[in-house]
Amino acid sequence: MAFAFEDLQVYQRALDFAVNVITIIDKIDAPRKHYKLIEQIEASSTSVASNISEGKGRYSKKEFKQYLYIARGSLYETVTRLQIFRKLKWLSEEPFRSLYHEGEEISKMLSGLINSIEA
Repeated sequence: MAFAFEDLQVYQRALDFAVNVITIIDKIDAPRKHYKLIEQIEASSTSVASNISEGKGRYSKKEFKQYLYIARGSLYETVTRLQIFRKLKWLSEEPFRSLYHEGEEISKMLSGLINSIEA
């Protein structure tokens, strides 16, 4: 792999998570007036992997750690939107549970990586 962030397992999981969210969300038939919500969940889900990679490209462990915090925030934001979509009945229970579980695993991985970095 050409970039250091590509070797991170949490990055690979976050990348898959974003693809899974977009794939499931793409099937939602939401009223046109709610397309902004769809755009927001696409942005927050892709932001997780993006912040991991951007942070890995920084020149200090302190900066990398900060970007991991941002990635975790984007993950939480995505999970919140998934919960909203479920309550609106745009997302059924099974895909919600699958994405939620995936998010939990990534959150644990991010927290572990954050805790392992000496600033």
